[in-house]
Amino acid sequence: MLMKKVAIQGINGSFHDIAAHQYFGEEPLHVVCCNTFEKVFEQMKADPTVVGLVAIENTIAGSLLHNYELLRASGTTVVGEHKLHIQHCICCLPDDDWSNITEVHSHPVALMQCRDFLTNHPTLKAVESDDTAGSAAYIGEHQCHGQAAICHSDAARMYGLKVLQDHIEDNKHNFTRFLVLSDTSRADYLRQLDEANKASIVFSLPHEEGSLSKVLTILSFYGINLTKIQSLPIIGHEWEYLFYVDVTYKSAGRYRQAIDAITPLTTALKILGEYKEC
Repeated sequence: MLMKKVAIQGINGSFHDIAAHQYFGEEPLHVVCCNTFEKVFEQMKADPTVVGLVAIENTIAGSLLHNYELLRASGTTVVGEHKLHIQHCICCLPDDDWSNITEVHSHPVALMQCRDFLTNHPTLKAVESDDTAGSAAYIGEHQCHGQAAICHSDAARMYGLKVLQDHIEDNKHNFTRFLVLSDTSRADYLRQLDEANKASIVFSLPHEEGSLSKVLTILSFYGINLTKIQSLPIIGHEWEYLFYVDVTYKSAGRYRQAIDAITPLTTALKILGEYKEC
């Protein structure tokens, strides 16, 4: 079996890395680690065989708005999705323990998601960093005694750290949804269209009263379930918006009819991908 190349934002042990391995299961992966989401799309553009995996929304933090625009502009195709349960632990070097830990390092979002835990440990100084797994990697590689990291327990073990306490996140129902992306020419190698029951589309509408309502009414008429709608302003066009919509459907035929029916009501419409719902 050929090794699949998957570009992610983050390093080994990051939540993107964990999501990639969960989505592809036992398939051998070569994970291409990128500092930014822009670099993920650059990797895909430079090598069409590279698959991208990017976070698109979180149940607590909401949508990653910039990634919607990167997706639309990239011309890539959504071929799948994965929902990852976000869990955090606090970890340190094996010979450290609670008695000498004075600092805890992590990404600011992770620190925010563990606010109650940190409030109950007032002697710990919270220090922001660029990455959860990166914090663990730095402590492990530089043998930073007295410092702890907040990250996933897989990352702690990967970088030789000891888990002091797991599942320290405030909200136990914290999930991040990731999209699996492919060069359009290779999309059908990575999905089974006959199993697709979900689609991501983006469209713009004339600046007229009731234009969005008409589209939603047609989708409802054809039995298409709207699971997500996100609007973003069109730069340079005051009070005009792009609407990013996720829909699920039971009948591919009815879905196609719905797309044909709403297209004349839009000023532009693009199907970003059709795939199997997670």
